[in-house]
Amino acid sequence: MKMYQLVAPTSMGVRITPTVRQPVHVSDTFFMQATSAESNVLSIPAALGMKTKVLTTFVKDSPIARFIQGDLRRRGIDYEGAEIPQGGPWGYRHQFNIADSGFGARGPRVANDRAGEVGRTLNAKDFDLNRLFVEEGVEILHISGLIAALSPETSEFCLSLARAAKAAGTKISFDLNYRESFWKGREAELRAAFAEIASLADILIGNEEDFQLSLGIEGPEAGGRDIAAKIEGFKGMIGRVRQAFPGAHMFATTLREVVSANEHLWGAILLYGDTWHIAQPRAIPVLDRIGGGDGFVGGLLYGVLKGFDAEKCLHFGWATGALATTLITDYALPADEEQVMSIWAGNARVKR
Repeated sequence: MKMYQLVAPTSMGVRITPTVRQPVHVSDTFFMQATSAESNVLSIPAALGMKTKVLTTFVKDSPIARFIQGDLRRRGIDYEGAEIPQGGPWGYRHQFNIADSGFGARGPRVANDRAGEVGRTLNAKDFDLNRLFVEEGVEILHISGLIAALSPETSEFCLSLARAAKAAGTKISFDLNYRESFWKGREAELRAAFAEIASLADILIGNEEDFQLSLGIEGPEAGGRDIAAKIEGFKGMIGRVRQAFPGAHMFATTLREVVSANEHLWGAILLYGDTWHIAQPRAIPVLDRIGGGDGFVGGLLYGVLKGFDAEKCLHFGWATGALATTLITDYALPADEEQVMSIWAGNARVKR
């Protein structure tokens, strides 16, 4: 039996959020949490009893690193990584994410402070990949395009992980997560790295922009705000992705239409084998939208690991994504499977 159900490389940091949904520039009181897109994904299966681990790096003797480690322990997520000396006041640090939640017609605003980010130093030499994938064993390795594009070092690290995982028989999930600012000046290098990771992946996740800009796949025709047209366009594009990357057998994306900062239409699409499964967008209340997509991925992968059929995997992911948007943290910690499926069913009645 493999020791870990889900493992992901990540660059941990902290997010600070103004209280009572106020904008950053007028606030003097903030809530702080440990954060990363990849640890958000792992939080779902970890909360539901699965063994998970982040591969990361820390600033040595940093109180922020200790805060992050404590938060990961609280969430039940194992961590492994080198400790890098700070190198003085202008040296390494953990990223800061400064974001408000928005309210009504005022949308959220996010500012990332990533100067000197220690996660950019992630390197395969700091990890025993044979121990991880062969001796201990991992069911699914989850890679995010955010980490794959963070620096030349992290790109090579993700490639090393994907190659080692594939050789050991570990399934690979790849959420493309394209970010234009990360790709500037590195387009050819990153296109090659992303294409190799995608060629090794069993599960590919991303929206139209992700597949077009990360992998060079021809996108769908413009569908405007028409959901049905968007779905059909996505289906056509995924057909082209399957031809380019025949090793993948599952493809997924979320559908989101913003009514206001407090209300979204939330849906999702999944292709497994030759069968499409669609969660038509429906209204959900939103406390804080950040982390909803990660929550979807976490629930989807939990379903895969549990052996759910494809339709239930989609429903579970839809519901854990919706759950994440009801919380001030950008990760969700579901109480149990029943709570998640009650969200899918639209049952918000009190449970005594």
